Amino acid sequence: MTGFRDFLTRFRPAASPGRAAPGGVPSDRSAELRAELSPPLALLEQVEAEARALRGRADTAAASRLREAQRQAEQIVAEARQEADRVRAGTAEEVLRAAEAEAAALLAEAAREAAAVRDRARSRMAGLADGVVALVREDVAAEQPTPPSAEGHRSPGQWTPREGGP
Repeated sequence: MTGFRDFLTRFRPAASPGRAAPGGVPSDRSAELRAELSPPLALLEQVEAEARALRGRADTAAASRLREAQRQAEQIVAEARQEADRVRAGTAEEVLRAAEAEAAALLAEAAREAAAVRDRARSRMAGLADGVVALVREDVAAEQPTPPSAEGHRSPGQWTPREGGP
């Protein structure tokens, strides 16, 4: 556009009639050409003004679209972060549920083992108690005095009644 305007505006009137103006056009023709070129120059200026206005509107629209795209991108990122948090929370809940289930299974197994140990201990205790009672009976029986032998000898651990005793 600038080149076309320069071409249109380089025609100047010559210093004297019949001579060529510095642009190379004779002076009598220069005024005629200027009159012919005036409407295209005005049209060119009008087109340039419209182009500047259009460029301004385009810049404004582009800036507006850029802001909207940035806002949408930020919203998408925020939603993605929320979804990631939900996934992490869901995963954490699943891990927690699995851990709770595993802990419950381990507790149940430990309770079964403890019951088995208690049952074995009870049966052993009963056997031990029976054994201890048998040993005590044997000890008591062994320590019971035996009547004196016919020869009058007393064996060790043998009880002899005291005179004057009960």
